Amino acid sequence: MKPAPLPLPRDVPLRVVLDTNAVLSLWHYRHPRLVGLLGWLESRRAALLTRAATLDELARVLRLPELAIDPDRQAHLLVDYRARTVPFAEPDAASPEASLPQCRDRDDQKFLSLAWEAGAHLLLTRDKRVLAMATRPPWRGRTLIVTPERLLRHVDSE
Repeated sequence: MKPAPLPLPRDVPLRVVLDTNAVLSLWHYRHPRLVGLLGWLESRRAALLTRAATLDELARVLRLPELAIDPDRQAHLLVDYRARTVPFAEPDAASPEASLPQCRDRDDQKFLSLAWEAGAHLLLTRDKRVLAMATRPPWRGRTLIVTPERLLRHVDSE
């Protein structure tokens, strides 16, 4: 059975936030089943949104000993990803973050805040806690929170 299409606008570039796991899946691991996703994002002229906190999180994770990523490879991944992203303004003291539902993992909150403040169409994640927020207010009907695999099923059905 064909999955229901995601309600994504077709007439404007997509504003997309990728959490660290999604970035690793696409740029470091280059999961074979996600190969078409990067090309689709580029063909849609998607704006991959970042800010200092999300890039710092990526740099921190790339340095984790359990990932055993060579320092030169870490630097290359950061440069390559940064070159494809659009920096979004840093939050100010009047940021609406406090009114957002808080994620149990503080490391995930920065991605939710960025998606909210940027009016992102998509937040790509595999994190179960973040995915669970997708159907709750205020997210429902505003930002689609989906896995990269779910977005790829949408892409494949277009």
